[in-house]
Amino acid sequence: MMTGQSQFKSIWLVLSGVGLLIAPLVVQQLGSGPVRIMDQALLYVLLALGLNIVIGYAGLLDLGYVAFYALGAYLFAWLASPHLGEHFVAIQTLFPNGLHSPWWIVFPAAACFAAFFGVLLGAPTLNLRGDYLAIVTLAFGEIVRLFIVNSGHPFNITNGAHGISQIDDIHFFGLDLGKKLDVFGFALPPVTLYYYVFLALVLLGVLFCHRVQHSRIGRAWMAIREDEVAAEAMGINTRNLKLLAFATGASFGGVAGVMFGAFQGFISPESFSLQESVLITAMVVLGGMGHIPGVVLGALLLSALPEVLRYAVGPLQEMTDGRLDAPILRQLLIAIAMIGVMLIRPRGLWALPEHGKAAPGAVDVQCPSPMRQG
Repeated sequence: MMTGQSQFKSIWLVLSGVGLLIAPLVVQQLGSGPVRIMDQALLYVLLALGLNIVIGYAGLLDLGYVAFYALGAYLFAWLASPHLGEHFVAIQTLFPNGLHSPWWIVFPAAACFAAFFGVLLGAPTLNLRGDYLAIVTLAFGEIVRLFIVNSGHPFNITNGAHGISQIDDIHFFGLDLGKKLDVFGFALPPVTLYYYVFLALVLLGVLFCHRVQHSRIGRAWMAIREDEVAAEAMGINTRNLKLLAFATGASFGGVAGVMFGAFQGFISPESFSLQESVLITAMVVLGGMGHIPGVVLGALLLSALPEVLRYAVGPLQEMTDGRLDAPILRQLLIAIAMIGVMLIRPRGLWALPEHGKAAPGAVDVQCPSPMRQG
């Protein structure tokens, strides 16, 4: 028999699921802009979940996570656009109609491609910790970005700073996400169709992270996070598990990159700057490292807050006759909000319960003092 708390939790989950399903149908009445913001928020949730595996579970500070995001996006652009066929005769000969790979090839390929580079990053950094690991991962992210910028000549691999366009939309079993769909006389624009794909990937990511967190691998990652020396003394293979954390987190970034390329239809190095890495890291830290609900909350807040402030800062700029620079003021307000949250809740908005605290309803048993025994 279900208890009252279990019934409340089940009802809350059902209502939340229904709300997530009907939310874009209601919001799209205001235009495609608000739905696009929801799509981008879910994309950042997927990225934050992947980075949380590296930072929150394994305790490895990765400031170059955006590199895996870029690798997934460019792999999809190579496999689902005319770019390679236009610049390489051999590919044009093999695929005269261009490369238009299906989703069931692109998604696993992007995950494996990003995971390979995750291992490639993790292997030489196994003995690094803290700030030194952060510097190396930061350098890796910049190396990937600079490679993309400078790979337009002499062999045009990435088209340099101009980016790659004409990227295909994703097709699921004959359903083209780039075209409007009519369901019982109700029109679903492409941004709404992509919303449901983003939502499905986020739910799969949450389920995966939840299962891993409570598995032997997840507990081993957390042991490494708390004390790597003690974990190794207990027989945990820290080398393999740290590489697994890098690879698993990177695969999330690769899949997110595929969705970004399909959703935008165009990618360029500007979308994978250091600022993106810092933003994704801030989402994990602000929400609560290692706690899935906190990470989701942090990603939603930091991805939606700039768009909300866009509407709030506009009137302020008009009141000052344009003397206020709206983008700079918006970034300033976001920074003030983040500093305030960190001062009030330094462990995150929705952090894990602190270690050593008694469980609710626990009985405090006091042992008799030896001095009182007579």
